[in-house]
Amino acid sequence: MGMLDEVIAAALGAKGQPAQGQPAQGRAAPDQFSQIAAALTALLAPKAAPAAGRAAAPASQAAPTGLDGLIDQFKQSGLEDVINSWIGTGQNQSISPNELRETLGQKTVTDLSRQSGAPQDDLLSQLSKYLPTVIDRLTPNGQLPNQADLGSGYRSR
Repeated sequence: MGMLDEVIAAALGAKGQPAQGQPAQGRAAPDQFSQIAAALTALLAPKAAPAAGRAAAPASQAAPTGLDGLIDQFKQSGLEDVINSWIGTGQNQSISPNELRETLGQKTVTDLSRQSGAPQDDLLSQLSKYLPTVIDRLTPNGQLPNQADLGSGYRSR
C-alpha cells in the first residue's frame, strides 16, 4: 500500500478504526468508503507519463496532475487560501460542495463520479468533508510530498 492509500484509509477510518479525532459514527460506510477512496485516489495521484510512441505535449506545456494540479486549480479559482490552510499547520478551512464543483470543473466531477460509482452530489459532499483531512495528512509540517511517493503508477522522468 502506498503513502496515498495509507493516508486515505486513515482519514476515512478504514478497518473499523476511526480517523484520529473523528468519532466512529462519522466514518464512511463500506460502499461510501470505496467510492470516496477511489475518487480521492483519482484526484490526488499523479498521472503516469504518456507511453512511448504517443504524442505528448512538451514538458513545459504539460499541465501538472495529482496534488500539484489540484493546488493549481485552487489557485486559479481564487481559493488558494483554502488549500494552503490544508497544507499548512494551522486550522483547516472548510469548502462547500458547490465551491469544490466550481474548482474542479464539471468534467472532472463527472469523471470522478463515473470512476467511483458515486452520484455527483454525494461525491462532492464526501470530498468536501474528507479532502481537507487527506491533504492535511499528506503534508505534515506544511511540506508537500514527493509526487513519486503518492502513486504507484507514477513514473518520474
